[in-house]
Amino acid sequence: MDKQHILEQCNAYNKNTLMETLDISYVDVGKDFLTAKMPVTPKVHQPDGVLHGGAMVALAESVGSAACFVFLDTQNFMIRGLEISANHVRSLSEGDVFATASFIHKGRTTQVWDIKLKDKDDRLISAVKLTTIALPKIN
Repeated sequence: MDKQHILEQCNAYNKNTLMETLDISYVDVGKDFLTAKMPVTPKVHQPDGVLHGGAMVALAESVGSAACFVFLDTQNFMIRGLEISANHVRSLSEGDVFATASFIHKGRTTQVWDIKLKDKDDRLISAVKLTTIALPKIN
């Protein structure tokens, strides 16, 4: 599958979801990563006008989950999140935030994802770790 087709499929899955509500879009994919972006507007601010940590975690889990569908066998397995942790290191009040998911561990049953959220100048906003599990689908 080519890059454009993968991104189109990922973006098509956003309809009527939290990802659509937060204006998350998938913008780049490579051999071992998937990148999404989210506009930083008042819609995702906390009351003092900076990007809400919960919105950052929602972006991170969204790109990590989408990466599961790109890089894992979702025909035979359903993927679920087990744990997510985030360290927010910089605030952001406008522009776009970009989240890139890549594997730390790609096991048959569990996967650990490294997800870095950065601003347009490539400055780290949040470092996130997501653990997922692949469960056999029951037909």
